Amino acid sequence: MIRITKDARRGGAIVGALALAMLQPDFARASTARPPSRSTHAAPAVPARRAQQKSKPRLQSDRPAPRPEEITVNGVDRLSVAARPTGQTTYSAERSDFANRSAQTVADMMATIPGVTVMQGNGPRDTVISVRGSGARQSYGLKNLSVTEDGFPVTQPDGTARADLIDPHAYAGVDVFQGPASSLYGNYAINGAINFRTRNGADVHGVELGSDFGSFGMINNYVTLGAGNRRYDLMLFGSDVRGNGFIPNNAYATSTENMRLRVVLTPADRLVLKVINNVTDTFLPLRLSLSQYLANPYQQGCANAASASNGCASVNLLSNGRYGATRATSPQQAGLGRFDRRTIVGLRWEHDFNAQTQWRTQFTYDQRHVDQPTSTTAFVGPFNSYNVQTDLTNRGHIGATPLTSFVGANFDYMDYGYQVYNLTPQGGATRGALNSTSYGHQFNIGLRFQEDWKFAPKWRAVVGLGGTYSDIGAVETLYAYGASSRSLQYVTANRYFFNLAPEASLVYAPSKAWTLHTRVGTAYATPSYSSFFVTRQGNYGNNTSLKSETSLGFDLGAEWRPSADIDVQATGFYEFYHNEFVSQSAGVNTAAGSYTFNAPASEHRGVELGATWCPLRTRMPGLQFKLSYTYDNQIYTNYMETLTSGAVSRSFSRKGRYIPGVAPHFLNARVMYDQPDGVFEGLGAFAEVAWRSDMWIDNANILKVPGYALLSLEVHYDPPARFGWAHRLHSYFEVQNVTNQIYAAGATVIADSLLSSGRQAGAATLAGKTGSIYAGSPRAFMGGVRVRF
Repeated sequence: MIRITKDARRGGAIVGALALAMLQPDFARASTARPPSRSTHAAPAVPARRAQQKSKPRLQSDRPAPRPEEITVNGVDRLSVAARPTGQTTYSAERSDFANRSAQTVADMMATIPGVTVMQGNGPRDTVISVRGSGARQSYGLKNLSVTEDGFPVTQPDGTARADLIDPHAYAGVDVFQGPASSLYGNYAINGAINFRTRNGADVHGVELGSDFGSFGMINNYVTLGAGNRRYDLMLFGSDVRGNGFIPNNAYATSTENMRLRVVLTPADRLVLKVINNVTDTFLPLRLSLSQYLANPYQQGCANAASASNGCASVNLLSNGRYGATRATSPQQAGLGRFDRRTIVGLRWEHDFNAQTQWRTQFTYDQRHVDQPTSTTAFVGPFNSYNVQTDLTNRGHIGATPLTSFVGANFDYMDYGYQVYNLTPQGGATRGALNSTSYGHQFNIGLRFQEDWKFAPKWRAVVGLGGTYSDIGAVETLYAYGASSRSLQYVTANRYFFNLAPEASLVYAPSKAWTLHTRVGTAYATPSYSSFFVTRQGNYGNNTSLKSETSLGFDLGAEWRPSADIDVQATGFYEFYHNEFVSQSAGVNTAAGSYTFNAPASEHRGVELGATWCPLRTRMPGLQFKLSYTYDNQIYTNYMETLTSGAVSRSFSRKGRYIPGVAPHFLNARVMYDQPDGVFEGLGAFAEVAWRSDMWIDNANILKVPGYALLSLEVHYDPPARFGWAHRLHSYFEVQNVTNQIYAAGATVIADSLLSSGRQAGAATLAGKTGSIYAGSPRAFMGGVRVRF
């Protein structure tokens, strides 16, 4: 049902309003104010009246606006099946969860979402997002997830997505679809999918200028331009963030541009244009061993490797850049860092055949170009991707019962060519001789369908099936040097994969207060080109025998909303993995660093809990409590690991061992208050505690990284409308890590070792293995101001 004001009828605006209501899914959803972090098990109708009211310009006086005459027009919900899958565990964070704080990275956006944890990647905004442990064993990016923005893919065909692109100031919210999800989202959706939603231009309705500033030289200047009516909606965002970092050799500069334009061509046709551009220029410290971290977490006194303090990290660089002697070099002396550029351009056409059937087709071009002198080598090259998707959604009936049918197809292709150079100790990331090269391609062809049947007033059933054919062809050339010679070795990978993923779910809503759901889902992920060419020792070489990983998962969940003051969601999951990908660091003095292997069988099981409570709605309506808790227990059920020391090799069963890199407990709790009226109207604050338990970082479960608890405090002020022009200002101040805890913000898995005696090395030996830990920020002060025009 759509409500249109009497004034809107002039000039054929009813047709325009109907077309607006049929805009693409993320537009309708972004205009809908849902409770933060609410679990979604079914696709509710879009409250179009609220969306229309939200798009109105703000009044500049306290006088109430005249109430317009309303006409009711019947319409249809245009949310696509893939955009909001029925029966799948889904949690969301809205702009209200992160807009009143510093929000410099995606970690600030997703702090309140159950099942999601974050770790520090290789760079200031390279946050590793983990959904049910998906990326917990990675040193960078977003792995084992299908990631989109406004419905356009930002995961390339090799499964790579990075969070450098994301400046939270540009976003209205984010949705996380948890559990095996390849039936709808294709390759790499082994742990689920994420869709980021940028703001609507009509909601911005003008220009917003803002600046954030804080400890360690951080400053972020940003601008948002927004405009929209019934024919178009434009959002244009740009930001530039710089800082010195709290660790030496961690200064950075990142610029981001983000644009989305929606145009209604006819009542039945719409176009959506999407553009993202990001340039990341950052120096990079080295990941530490546990011993180095405990001795010198912030790497003080480490600028000169020859006279470095205790606990400093360094790399051994070839003196002549080719072979022979090496020299210990600090990250500052070597000039380690990253200079990456990412550009994404997408165009989607949406066409309505009739009121029940919608067809969508989109094309996305995605290029990332990397220049990464991150250890003993520099990794350089372009990665060009092309993605075509098309889908059809029909909302019909079987008799009197509603049936939504969805079918989609996709083709994506990536060609790449990278070179790896040895670094020399001359400084400035000076390149020496070629270490290796790799050239190749990867493409995926997928087909998927889903049937969503509301077979009874309180029941819905979903069945679906997806499949992908993947082709990877690449050749790696390895260079070896001597005093007067050079030899070449070739490693070839020509692999083909075909995977299927069925799913089924059931949703039962016995009352307005309760929604129950159960789901069985499957997923798959093929190896990426890069994992084929890194050996167990962390050097470039042959690892082409990797297999696809697959998973079978069961979810059982419930949502309880007895009143507007309480919202509780809980989901239990149990997932079985076959040939799970596990990556581990071989140390900083290796060419590639991380090696990937298949664990034949493993299990993931856990519980996700999210709760929002307004305890004093009548006396203190601005008081709210929010809780997010995740328990994630992951174990190997079949894995024999072979360790080698010289001529001695031994195999060890890891059955029953915890999969490293996964913290079993993670909790986020907030107490928030916003004054709704009176003298202090617009003043608000919150206190937040984030707790993470300790975790194993090796397959044998010998070495643990300690957990931590962080306290943050924030206060913000939005002057009320009665203050005139001052109403356009927003300001905040935040103290992060109030107690100045030393903690590990990122810790990648390390390889176990074998002693010459044939015994496994103990904790003392493993604590000396480098390439694992980044320390988190000490106490930091952040502030900011934003003004609307």
